Order: sequence, then structure tokens, then C-alpha cells
Amino acid sequence: MSITEKALPANTLLQAQSPWRRVAVEFISSTTAVVGLLLLVVIVLVAAFAPWIVVQNPYDLMQLNVMDARMPPGSLNMDSGYTYWLGTDGQGRDLVSAIIYGLRISLWVGIGSALIAAVIGTLLGLVSAYVGGWVDALLMRLVDLLLSFPVILMALMILAWLGKGVGNVMLTLILLEWAYYARTARGQALTESRREYVDAARGQGVGPLRLVIGHILPNCLPPLIVIGALQIARAITLEATLSFLGLGVPVTEPSLGLLIANGFQYMLSNEYWISLFPGLALLITIVAINLVGDRLRDVLNPRLQR
Repeated sequence: MSITEKALPANTLLQAQSPWRRVAVEFISSTTAVVGLLLLVVIVLVAAFAPWIVVQNPYDLMQLNVMDARMPPGSLNMDSGYTYWLGTDGQGRDLVSAIIYGLRISLWVGIGSALIAAVIGTLLGLVSAYVGGWVDALLMRLVDLLLSFPVILMALMILAWLGKGVGNVMLTLILLEWAYYARTARGQALTESRREYVDAARGQGVGPLRLVIGHILPNCLPPLIVIGALQIARAITLEATLSFLGLGVPVTEPSLGLLIANGFQYMLSNEYWISLFPGLALLITIVAINLVGDRLRDVLNPRLQR
């Protein structure tokens, strides 16, 4: 570090860094956020490499044995010789394998729906802010309509019409989530469009598309990133709720919500592990995402940057 850098206060050095580097430095300064990020990375890696980690494919009916159903944690499979560390469910599935595969579905649904909804909502929000007029009024009234209904009620109505399936659940979540991004993108774009750099770009002859995508959109990303992180957790929770209620993924593709639902009927029989361990996996995943999202919200909050 040079003599000049030593003479500068810490906050001055932080402001002199590039914006994204400053965000990274402030993010890792929080122990809870780092713990949440590490947990999230481990969860994603375990889910991604599930076929090479688990001892049983819970989707393959040929690998399941109903004689192994509802075995308590630590039970030994006499045929294969491996241990059911978390027990088995009512279909004889190893809960460790089922939870890891369930994480794949939950993460795929949550991240996939959030990303697609972010793209659609952001583009519509930018169009609404830039075009204005009746287009803005129409899109914002549609957003108000979507946000005025309870999400779970809307999801139940849509899935009752579409039916079960991972694709249908993702489509439902996209239809319900894009409005959050659209409203945020519109508000941020309206704020940015009044700044001097936008007027300067117009004066240099920058076209509308390049102006919106190249100049306004990058400055709208911080709040959208925060919403995206929190919406992923919200989508995973909603998918688990829908699967628990029987309108989410099919029985042949057990997500965490469906695993919890499968064990709920055995709770009074003292076979707690069937619902407990998938519930803990869901809880840890949601907490990890929320820890990351909360820290991003604090770091990217414009009021805290002043």
C-alpha cells in the first residue's frame, strides 16, 4: 500500500474502488453473509452433482424396495450394505438421496423461474418507463392487478387449470413474479432517465435501444439483483407449498415440499424423520439465500452509499 493510500480514510478508499469491487468488499465484511454464501454454494454443488453423490436414484422405481419403507435413521440395508443415514420414506427411498434430488428440483424451479421472470419484468418495466403514455398506464395497471391478489391463491388457481408438472410450476411462478421486477425496473428507469448522463447520451445521438440497454439498464441492476435474490427464496418456498398441497410437482419427481407432505401422515406414528429432514433442508436453503439477499440489499442500497 502506498503512502497516499495510508493517509486516506478507509471509507474514502472504498469509494475510490470500482462499484462492483466495493460491493464485493462490503459483502464479505459480513460474517453471516459469507456463511450464507458458503452454505448456498455447497447446496448448489451437491444438487448439481447429485447423480455422483447419492447411493440411490429416487426416480428409478427398480432401485426402490417397499420392504425398506419408513426405516429409521441409521438403518442398514441388508441387500446392498449401505446405511440409511436419515432413514427412508414411505416408498422406501433413501432420504439423503431423495433430499439431494429434491434440492435439484427446488433450485431449478426457484432459480429458473426467477431469472426468466427477471428478464421479462425488467424489459417490460424499461419499455413502460421509456415509452410512457397508454403503454405505461396499461402495463402498470396489469402489475397492480397481479400484486393485489394473494400469490398462493393465484398459484392454486393457475395450477388447477394447468395441472401438475415442473414446467407448469415454473410457468406459474413466472406469471406471478415478473410484476415485481417490472415495477422496480420502471421506477428506477424513471429516476435514471432524468439524470444528466442520459441527456448527454441523447445529445450525442445515441439511439433509444442503445440508450435504454447500454446506459439506463446497468444503473437499474442493483435493486433488481436484490429482488432477484429474495425472489429465488420466495419461489422455492412457494413451490414447496404447492407441492405440499398436491398441486406442484408429480409424485415421480419428489421435491422438498412433496417429501414433507409424504411424511406428514406418519407424524403421529412417531416416524418424524420423513418430514423433519426435508423440512430442515428446505429451511437451511431458504435461510442461506435470505442471508445473501439481505446483505446484498444493505450493500446495494443507494441511501447507504451516500
